[in-house]
Amino acid sequence: MRSTIVVIDNEVDICSSLQERLTMDGYHVRVAPDGRKGLQLYHDHQVDLVITDVLMPEMDGLEVVRTLRKLNSTIPIIVMSGGGGRDLDFLIEAEEFGATRTISKPFCLEEVVAMVHELLDSPSDPNA
Repeated sequence: MRSTIVVIDNEVDICSSLQERLTMDGYHVRVAPDGRKGLQLYHDHQVDLVITDVLMPEMDGLEVVRTLRKLNSTIPIIVMSGGGGRDLDFLIEAEEFGATRTISKPFCLEEVVAMVHELLDSPSDPNA
């Protein structure tokens, strides 16, 4: 069974790059341009991991993390931010709200892919 990933970012290039690359690795990837649409995808599909930007219209990534944590305390969430000078602050806040991993933009695509593999492909039982 292929894992399903939701990528939430208002930057079309980032969504398409992540979708293309992660699909090549066998994941099913759905994309959304803002937090509201991303959460709708979460509700509509069985989602295994969420990747979200912080600064977006409608609903920002920090609110996405807060909402997801209320719905599912264990789903892996990767938060990206390219918020300029506040970038580090946003990523620290994301961790405080429950992000599993954070990464600054611009990022190396392979870094994000490695995080996804680590979070989805490693056995959840350390004795397995």
